[in-house]
Amino acid sequence: MAKKGCKAGRRINKRQLVEMLVEMFNRHEKDELGTKDIFKELGLTTTSARTLCVAILDDMVFDGYLLETSFRRYMLANRGSVLCGVFKRNSEGYNMFYPEDGGEPVIITERHSMHALTDDYVRVTLFAKRRGRGPEGEVVEILRRKHDTFVGVLKVEKHYALLLTDSRILPNDIFIPREHLKGGKSGDKAVVRLLDWPLESRNPIGKVVDILGRNGENDAEMNAILAEFGLPYVYPVAVEEAANRLPANIDAAEIARREDFRPVTTFTIDPVDAKDFDDALSIRTISDGLWEIGVHIADVSHYVTEGGVIDKEAYKRATSIYLVDRTIPMLPERLCNFLCSLRPDEEKLTYSVVFTMNSNAEVKKFRIARGVIRSNRRFSYEEVQEIIKSGKGEYAAEIDVLNKLARIMREKRFKAGAIDFQQAEVHFRLDDKGKPVSVYFSESDESHQLIEEFMLLANRTVAETIGKPNAKSHPKTFVYRVHDTPDPEKLTVLARFVAKLGYKMKSSSGRTTSPAALNNLLNDIKGSKEQNVIEQISLRTMQKARYSIDNIGHYGLAFKYYTHFTSPIRRYPDLMVHRLLDRYLNLKARSVSQSKYEELCEHCSAQEQVAANAERASIKYKQVEFMSEHIGEEYDAVISGVKEWGIYAEINENKCEGMIPIRALQDDYYEFDDANYCLVGRRKHRKYMIGDSVRIRIVRANLDRKQLDYELVEE
Repeated sequence: MAKKGCKAGRRINKRQLVEMLVEMFNRHEKDELGTKDIFKELGLTTTSARTLCVAILDDMVFDGYLLETSFRRYMLANRGSVLCGVFKRNSEGYNMFYPEDGGEPVIITERHSMHALTDDYVRVTLFAKRRGRGPEGEVVEILRRKHDTFVGVLKVEKHYALLLTDSRILPNDIFIPREHLKGGKSGDKAVVRLLDWPLESRNPIGKVVDILGRNGENDAEMNAILAEFGLPYVYPVAVEEAANRLPANIDAAEIARREDFRPVTTFTIDPVDAKDFDDALSIRTISDGLWEIGVHIADVSHYVTEGGVIDKEAYKRATSIYLVDRTIPMLPERLCNFLCSLRPDEEKLTYSVVFTMNSNAEVKKFRIARGVIRSNRRFSYEEVQEIIKSGKGEYAAEIDVLNKLARIMREKRFKAGAIDFQQAEVHFRLDDKGKPVSVYFSESDESHQLIEEFMLLANRTVAETIGKPNAKSHPKTFVYRVHDTPDPEKLTVLARFVAKLGYKMKSSSGRTTSPAALNNLLNDIKGSKEQNVIEQISLRTMQKARYSIDNIGHYGLAFKYYTHFTSPIRRYPDLMVHRLLDRYLNLKARSVSQSKYEELCEHCSAQEQVAANAERASIKYKQVEFMSEHIGEEYDAVISGVKEWGIYAEINENKCEGMIPIRALQDDYYEFDDANYCLVGRRKHRKYMIGDSVRIRIVRANLDRKQLDYELVEE
């Protein structure tokens, strides 16, 4: 309750105001109060009383009685001063803690970190606030370790061993007692699990759980990448055995329950080295200018029972992983390469979306059905591209029709606002030991786009079938593939950046943030030296696509409804979609639990990102390994990034990126201009900017760190 004397304007002394503040905060022991709240409750109406109050509040914060949770907002320091959240390690020794409630980050010095590691979930006690400093605190409990296994190279001594790591998560090498070596020798690449980390000890203590091979050997290095990201590199025996017990023969009764597509011309189109064929196309003529086109997807749900041992392992993995030299499948090999793979001249079970389409690529009607197919031919993309180009070859007429329809659908998509990101993929030719001997690139041509458009059509149709509201029923819980709109501020920054390189990012309406503006930019830079750099920066402005039960549409594809239905062999969400389709369309069952399926979606999105990071790490490793044979050689490159510590440059002919440390630029003192993505010399004003052409020399190739060091060569 406010004090009457204060309202009346009577002067109040410091001692009285301190007592009033103490009494008020004791009444609000769990509340956070701003100065406006405090002035109102205490009836402080005069400028002098309010100024005195603020000065006292500053003293109370300095003395540790109050916490200033944000600017001019306070709460009792002995209440709510213990927080839970995520710890992030910094190599400089000033680590950060991020409260789970989204509050201000807290500085944690190394001596107060309790050996917490990056991404650990911890409990922190806050210290009293110091003037001019952000909040500081101390880790008092590690509630959950994010990482408890680490990969490195063993160094074995007489009585003990060490695991030497380059992990940014772990600040020190791991001490391993001899009895926990598991036969490891110096120079072995190993996986070690943390056992303990006494507070008084500099090094954590661990035990070897797996020996991956000799440091530098291809298998050891690829498995090390998987282990670093917590991904599996072997398949559990029990799951393999369960898959091996599945019958290969299809029961006649099962075929009778399905739509029979075996008489219809059907084929698959995949990479030349693919083994898991999870989609096929069929086509037959209905009348002149009208076709029935089937998108047939492997019916994994027929073989993988929800909640079974195979399903649990598939969910855990959530996706297949594609490293440079190998595939780590989501499903056991018997399923992904044999039972479910739509191999030619074999009867296979499918989930199919069948469209009746005219010559304008308009869908007149469609149906979704479980089917059985018999593929007539297995094509590679290269074979189909040659048929498109020449007009000759097996099923040339069918491929010609499909390609013409795909072209029209593609054109419609871009007119509707789809973004045309077409980045070349990096590939390596490897010798028999897995060592890269050359680098090459694959780009999306018409054969790829043919398949892409029909898969997009099937995915969108399935999403609309379940997700679109109608008069009879409300939409049921479903798995969508969503892509949020980009931050307009980021697009504006991108527009300013490309303008410095001589490009405009404008649509016909003049808006820089529209999909059309981005598409115009991507079209303008094709074939330019800045293409790869601008595409990379453009991609960074985009949100990440993810899985969710909350349908917000797909910005990149310009679809209001979209899901993943077409790759259940390699993506768990597609398997989820198949099961939901069966439940809603065939069983007419009630909607599934929203909370359960959102949790499933979050897991699959997270695993997809981890797999993508591992795939990028394997490419980076092979790039460094390839360039290690070219130390001292010179190449033309383009500046792909600029940071305070140096310049990143990407070699034009092979896209291998390395760094030129700022210490190597000895002709001037360079300063980082983050607004313009450049380094500028203080005396000579020489500028190094993203997109600039440079000549570089390979100086070092560090395989352990997956890092290339370059130096500039003066023209």
